[in-house]
Amino acid sequence: MAKKKTTTKKKATKNPTAKTKKNLSLSRQQKVIIGSFLFFLGIALFFAFISFFFNWKIDQSEIAQFSKRSAIAKNWLSKFGASVSHFFIFRGFGVAALFIPVLTSLTGVYLFFDLNKKRLAGFWFWGTLVMLWISIVLGFIKQEGGLLAGVIGYEINDFLRDYVGFIGTVLILTFFAIIYVVVRLRYTPEKIAASIQQAQQTVATNATDQTSQSTTKNGKHTTVESPVVTTIAKDPINAKITNIEEDTTTTLESTKDLSTTNVLNDLYTKDSERTSTDDSMQKLVIKSNDDPEDLEMEVESVVEEELSENLSDKLVKDFGEFDPTLELGNYQYPSISLLKDYTGQTGGITIDQGELEENKNRIVETLKNYKIEIAQIKATVGPTVTLYEIVPEAGVRISKIKNLEDDIALSLAALGIRIIAPIPGKGTIGIEVPNKKSTIVSMRSAISSSKFQNAEMELPLSLGKTISNETFVVDLAKMPHLLMAGATGQGKSVGLNAILTSLLYKKHPAEVKFVLVDPKKVELTLFNKIERHYLAKLPDTEEAIITDNTKVINTLNSLCIEMDARYDLLKLAMVRNIKEYNVKFRARKLNPENGHKFLPYIVLVVDEFADLIMTAGKEVETPIARLAQLARAIGIHLIIATQRPSVNVITGMIKANFPARIAFRVTSKIDSRTILDTGGADQLIGRGDMLYTQGNDLIRIQCAFVDTPEVERITDFIGSQKAYPDAYMLPEYSGEESGTGLDIDVSERDKLFNEAAEVIVTAQQGSASLLQRKLKLGYNRAGRIIDQLEAAGIVGPFEGSKARQVLVTDLVSLKQLLDGE
Repeated sequence: MAKKKTTTKKKATKNPTAKTKKNLSLSRQQKVIIGSFLFFLGIALFFAFISFFFNWKIDQSEIAQFSKRSAIAKNWLSKFGASVSHFFIFRGFGVAALFIPVLTSLTGVYLFFDLNKKRLAGFWFWGTLVMLWISIVLGFIKQEGGLLAGVIGYEINDFLRDYVGFIGTVLILTFFAIIYVVVRLRYTPEKIAASIQQAQQTVATNATDQTSQSTTKNGKHTTVESPVVTTIAKDPINAKITNIEEDTTTTLESTKDLSTTNVLNDLYTKDSERTSTDDSMQKLVIKSNDDPEDLEMEVESVVEEELSENLSDKLVKDFGEFDPTLELGNYQYPSISLLKDYTGQTGGITIDQGELEENKNRIVETLKNYKIEIAQIKATVGPTVTLYEIVPEAGVRISKIKNLEDDIALSLAALGIRIIAPIPGKGTIGIEVPNKKSTIVSMRSAISSSKFQNAEMELPLSLGKTISNETFVVDLAKMPHLLMAGATGQGKSVGLNAILTSLLYKKHPAEVKFVLVDPKKVELTLFNKIERHYLAKLPDTEEAIITDNTKVINTLNSLCIEMDARYDLLKLAMVRNIKEYNVKFRARKLNPENGHKFLPYIVLVVDEFADLIMTAGKEVETPIARLAQLARAIGIHLIIATQRPSVNVITGMIKANFPARIAFRVTSKIDSRTILDTGGADQLIGRGDMLYTQGNDLIRIQCAFVDTPEVERITDFIGSQKAYPDAYMLPEYSGEESGTGLDIDVSERDKLFNEAAEVIVTAQQGSASLLQRKLKLGYNRAGRIIDQLEAAGIVGPFEGSKARQVLVTDLVSLKQLLDGE
């Protein structure tokens, strides 16, 4: 006899190192308690609802008196049952409200036994929809509220009747019924047709069987139906049990030699050959030989689908990566057509052969006069400057050519001659000569270039074109901060507009925010229109573009607070920079319940830095330097522009943290060295001609020109679209220097407090220096008295270098104020 065999396949096991900890999840004990409560609550609601159908008329007349203890309700759950039933049935969904106790008890069961919550959510979703649908249908049939449809069913039906009429209401209700049948019950026309056909076949088979049975009985035969083989299919949504009944019948001879057991064994053997081979099916296979005791059973376990060990991977699989742009999903980037096309006016770069030949001859002749022979010369024509590359004969010293810069400029009668000796990376010496007829480099050509359009950068900036007429694109995130300086009217404001325009054309409002500081109050006002799309500001601030120096100080300190908060988030996420953090957040690996959020880049733009330094000094320089030193990793980048490139404005601390610098034309070599640490900016020709360096070689660029009407069209286009409810809010900051919030006791006031108050009110000037002069006090004591005067409401808060505002108009008002304390 063969031995009985039992083979079992191992189930897929979970990784023991998988993360099982869930934030804010209920403990097992809490689930049992809450589950029990909900289960019994559902039962109580069910009895209350059933009782309501019999006693609602009696209880409804007394429902207003239910707050009184003496009131009596006929409901099986007394006043509680009558009140809840009246709310859910009469004022709610009518008869369909019976879904509520069922779903409540079902929730309790799922919590008590810790079952899959995903299926429970499906029960609530579809149960609520069906409850609402039944309520509306009953309201449609009965045309009244009350017990059948409830107030909700009647009102929704009445609303539909008013707007779509009788036929429209029927169509809508039928459509939602089809949705339920197809989506929830998974019935399609093909399935229904197959079910009807199968039912017809079953009826025909039964008729045949009855005929066969009657015939067999007359012939002394007995018909035995085959056993039912049940296969359990694992469905991703609902486990379904499909019973496959074999129609095979076996005729059992009514003889003594053939036992019922042998016949059943034969039948099981036949069925074993028809079992499904799908790996997701649980199969039971029973085989036998002639001997009824010799059975061989093979058991194949259900093969579970592979489960994601990481919750974030499952979330990404189900919902995709987090997309920060979804809130403004219909946002449209500005089109190229908003920018002006200058090619029609200039026709692109024009090459004047006569001018090139003339300049070449003059360069060669000038060098020959100083016994310098040239082996080779080549010209590269740019939009505003032509580069002549020369290769001197062997033995010529480069310094000798460098010293002839002024002589070559004199011979060419041109302004802005610049000699590069040697050109980095080449064995040549460059002589840059301005063109007599320059070409406008439009912002349109810079934006539409493939180099900018295909740039895989975090914050791409299209600055303009080089001498070789190649679009120059850099990444602000790699700079990481930019210093722009140059004389008045040489192109700084246009350069700032070009930078902002580049980011508007490339980045979504969810990805970058601007903090704009404009002490001149006129340069950046056009960007007010995109406040709720791209701008960031302090809370309780009316305008996002900052023009007041006091608010500049608060904003810079607020950015420092934002910087520290972002570093805390990076520490929790165990990443080093904002790019890694956002990648991790997009992959749903960071829980928003722990404070994590998508971090947009923040670009601080200061249009006139010199004015801030002159009025606020260290109060501005300190947070600027701190941001420049630390803010790179968390996505805060600074762009500072100034028209006064002196050492007291562009200090050593500022220069040390701004490796990327742009110099427009300046008037002296000293200013050029202040900006670039080398000469060259004094030899530029102006009108957007600039030198760019990122701590290495100088690159001459013609800045892209974007005019005010172009910026206005861009901001109008963006501002007309759907925006966020408000601008991006920076952390709130209150200045420590202002003395705001001081609660100075009257007994702690200085002995000269009253006298100082009279001096201040009389002079109507709230400054410590005035007290120093009038009362012959030291600076520290005068400052403390000023703080006491502010706490008493006599002078206003700190306003930088300005005198404080005096809030009391005359001595009589001052006396009344002091006497009233």
